[in-house]
Amino acid sequence: MISLVGFVVVLGSVLVGYILAGGDPMMIIQPNEFIIIFGASSGAFVASCTNYAFRQALKAFPKIISNNAPNKLTYMQTLSVLHSLFSKMHREGIISIEKDIEDPRSSAIFSSSPLIAKDLQACYFISDTLRTFLTTGKADELGELMDIDVESINAEMEVSPHNLEKMAESLPGMGIVAAVLGVVLTMSYLDSPPEVLGHHIGAALLGTFLGILLCYGIFAPISIKLANLQRERLAYFRCIRESVMAALRGLSPMIALEYGRRAIPPYFRPTFLDMEKTLKG
Repeated sequence: MISLVGFVVVLGSVLVGYILAGGDPMMIIQPNEFIIIFGASSGAFVASCTNYAFRQALKAFPKIISNNAPNKLTYMQTLSVLHSLFSKMHREGIISIEKDIEDPRSSAIFSSSPLIAKDLQACYFISDTLRTFLTTGKADELGELMDIDVESINAEMEVSPHNLEKMAESLPGMGIVAAVLGVVLTMSYLDSPPEVLGHHIGAALLGTFLGILLCYGIFAPISIKLANLQRERLAYFRCIRESVMAALRGLSPMIALEYGRRAIPPYFRPTFLDMEKTLKG
C-alpha cells in the first residue's frame, strides 16, 4: 500500500504543479506517446528475458503492492517455531522431530505459526538442514550448506530488480524515440497555423517527458523496492541460520534463539524479555 501512496504522490505532484503553472491537463494526455514508449520498452524487456527471468518478473509485481517483507511478528513467530523444535530436540533427541521435518506442512509445530506455515521456502530451509543433521549427525559443514542455500535464494531474488532496473534505464531513450517521431510528424504541419504547429511540437516534447517520468518516477522505484525486499528477506534467513547452527552446536534452546535474535535487524528485533514472554505465553 505504501508504494501506491508513493506513486500517487509522484504523479499527483507533477500534474498539480503543471496545472498551477497554467498548463492544460488535456495536453499531456497523449496515448500514442505512451504506447510508443511503454510498448517499446516492454518489448525490449521481454526480448532480454529468458523464460525463467520473465516468470520471476511476473511473480515479483504482486510484491510491490503487498509489501510482504518479514516484520516483527514474522520474526517472533519464527523464533517461536524454532524454540519448539529446539526444545523437543533438547528433551527427546533429534529423532523426535523426524516427522516435523519430513513434512513441515503437516507438522503441528510449524502450523502453530500461520506466517511461517505458509512460507514454504523458510519451512524447508529449516527442515532440510535439520534432516541433514538427523541423517549425518554432523553439524560442522551445515553452516556452509545453509550459506549455499541463502546464496541460491539471493540469486533468484536479484533477477527481477536487476532486469527492471535495466528496463527503467531504457525508458528515457524510448522517450527520445517518441519525441523524434513526433518531430518527424510535425514536419508535415509546417504550413499549418501556429496553434496547430505548437500543439504538435508540444506533443512531441511529451515523449521525452514521459520517458523520464516513467523511468525515475515509476520503474526505478519499483526495482529499488524489490531490492529492498530482497535485503530484508536475506536478513530473515540469516536469523534462522544463526539460530539453527547454534542449536546444532549443542547450545540450549534459549541461547540458540539469542543468536538468532541478535541477527535480526534492530528495527524488527524484539527485546530478550519480549521474546521470553512470547515463548512462555
